[in-house]
Amino acid sequence: MDRRGESANALEQMLSAAMAAAQAGDRGAYRGLLRACMPVIAATARGKGLTGEAVEDVVQETLLTIHRARASYDPARPFLPWLRAIAQRRTIDALRLRKRRAPEAHDPVAYEAYADETLPAAGQGIEARERDARLARAIAALPEGQRQAVEQLSLREHSLKEAAAITGRSTGAIKVNLHRALKALRTALAKDRSDGHV
Repeated sequence: MDRRGESANALEQMLSAAMAAAQAGDRGAYRGLLRACMPVIAATARGKGLTGEAVEDVVQETLLTIHRARASYDPARPFLPWLRAIAQRRTIDALRLRKRRAPEAHDPVAYEAYADETLPAAGQGIEARERDARLARAIAALPEGQRQAVEQLSLREHSLKEAAAITGRSTGAIKVNLHRALKALRTALAKDRSDGHV
């Protein structure tokens, strides 16, 4: 076995042991596991062409997924393939999101959230954060069914079937809720602008 193979084998053993300890309740092992996973996740994201903040986003999303799914991990199976499968899925999600972020005339919500991304200007970071905060407040104010539809379909980019399974609603109800939610968000964001919140 060459050095690279030995290194991968050592990493596998270390991560598997840390995950087993974490599942047994060892918080220190769990923190160490998450730290050790970060370079593996980042390498996966970079391997698919992501850079900068997009890589950091994939790392965070993958760590959240690991946190949510840690009880389902089977310690009898290798850890690295499980980790890489999650990282690849989150990377694909990020690539899809990047494609969808280009504002289109028929999607005022996307336009409101990302209209100024291609126009760098002084204070743009603050404006972007304010815009994101307004959008987050508007989503939080939606009725539960509408909020869930936006969160599952638009933010988490689940399919209709996945969203229906997660929320316990029919695909038809999810579609109706999304349509109503987008209409409500357009109204809320337009009111924000007319009230002077640019």
